[in-house]
Amino acid sequence: MSKILKGTLLLTAGTFLSKFLGMIYTVPFENIVGSYGTDLFSKAYVPYSILLSLSSMGVPVAVSKFVSKYNALEDYETGRKMLRAGMILLSLTGVLAFFILYFSAGQVAAWTVGADSEQLGEVTMVIQMVSFALLVIPPMSITRGFFQGHESMAPTAVSQVVEQIVRIVFLLASVFIIVQVMQGPIPRAIGYATFAAFVGGVASCLVLYIYWRRRKPYLDRQLANQEYTYGLSNQEMFKELFTYAGPFILVGIATPLYQLVDQFTLEKAIEAAGYGYNNEFSTINFLSHKLVMIPVTLGLGLSLALLPAITQSYTKQNTNQLNRQINQALQIVALLIIPAVVGLGAVAMDAYATFYGTEDLDLRGSLLRWYAPVGLSLALYTVTSSILQGINRQNFAVISLGTGILLKIAFNWWFIQLFGAKGAIIATGLGVTAAVCLNFWRIFTAISFDYKPLFKRTLLILILTTVMAVTVILVRFALLYIFDPGDKRLDSLFVLILSIGVGGIVYGWLAYQTTLLERVLGGRVRVLDKFLKR
Repeated sequence: MSKILKGTLLLTAGTFLSKFLGMIYTVPFENIVGSYGTDLFSKAYVPYSILLSLSSMGVPVAVSKFVSKYNALEDYETGRKMLRAGMILLSLTGVLAFFILYFSAGQVAAWTVGADSEQLGEVTMVIQMVSFALLVIPPMSITRGFFQGHESMAPTAVSQVVEQIVRIVFLLASVFIIVQVMQGPIPRAIGYATFAAFVGGVASCLVLYIYWRRRKPYLDRQLANQEYTYGLSNQEMFKELFTYAGPFILVGIATPLYQLVDQFTLEKAIEAAGYGYNNEFSTINFLSHKLVMIPVTLGLGLSLALLPAITQSYTKQNTNQLNRQINQALQIVALLIIPAVVGLGAVAMDAYATFYGTEDLDLRGSLLRWYAPVGLSLALYTVTSSILQGINRQNFAVISLGTGILLKIAFNWWFIQLFGAKGAIIATGLGVTAAVCLNFWRIFTAISFDYKPLFKRTLLILILTTVMAVTVILVRFALLYIFDPGDKRLDSLFVLILSIGVGGIVYGWLAYQTTLLERVLGGRVRVLDKFLKR
């Protein structure tokens, strides 16, 4: 198994587990606070996510590239200097972002629900509570970037999981105590739920500190054995760093920007069209997004693990290896995410009912079905943006993201008027897909990319996915004679597990028998070789 794939699998496993936990907790959380509470919660997290990315300034991912570059040149001192200087810088920007979000919370709330809304004070309070996380997460994230630049993915993976576990435990415990034990108001519980981001961030910092103490002797030996250093000043380091990081300030807030457009327009547009608002914002951008992010996480983990290897190949001008790495990365995305989002779309009603109940299932399940394909575009956007950064074309990411956001803004209100809440999903899909197409065009033209292997294997993946989708639909149709997933949550669980399980087995078996798995992954899959014979 290639080194890039090992790093990819480790980081993806950690990110996947973190996102999976982030999805699972929404089940008891939504049951305790209801759709009103989840809607209030999601309105706090969108502006927080944007300020978090702005305060980080795209630096963590850029540090990964920066450290990887100078490690390839055997200059380890420059990477250590960047870590020290970057920690100071992001600590200052985190404090600044905290003050901005805390004291502008009232204005953001007014833009969201209206200055005369009864919710104004509640939205203001939950935004202020989540703002405390900005004090710890930006400087913490740069340490993750430093380790990734050394192609060490375990610190990031473990710290992500610990951060998520601590956050969820604090969140659920505080919500349960306030609502169920103390019979307190929902908004107060949501305030503590958003404050959990700060508690989780502190836990992650402790994990990374432990890793630093363990790895420091090895890093010190590298430093002692190096023969040459470029001796960059802080000014020269930051100038190079921001050349990498600047455009990715926007890339880091891509998804929150699309959600922010919905936060300011979705409720108003639905009411203007006469449909009646039913907390669709949280249904799309919180509950459905959590489910869709499970397959998308595979792309996110890949993009983070991919960047150092691509950077080194590009720095050494190893064109053939660079082509193979990019081809493998994109093929893995296609292999894993295309069947995942298609399968989720096929069982959207059962998935939503299983996790969030059968209330308003026709509306909410259909929104999940429309949102599922957007997951593929989100994953491809993340991966292609990382590739652009690895080949020093990161400036183009500003153009692609700007195009996507402008399309979202231009069509969002109109599509909502025409199609209701799913119009917001269509507008998001249009914007993200346009950005992905622009990224692909720039990659293909920048490095004379050989797209034929990608095209051939993606075509085979689409054929196998079609067979899988037909299988899932037929199994689900047969199970409807036994179970009633529309009214019973437990029945929805059985239908979901059986239909997805059979479909997954069919897809995996076909991918193995056609040698697709070993061609994409770069070697035989020994676990399957023990049980199957081609």
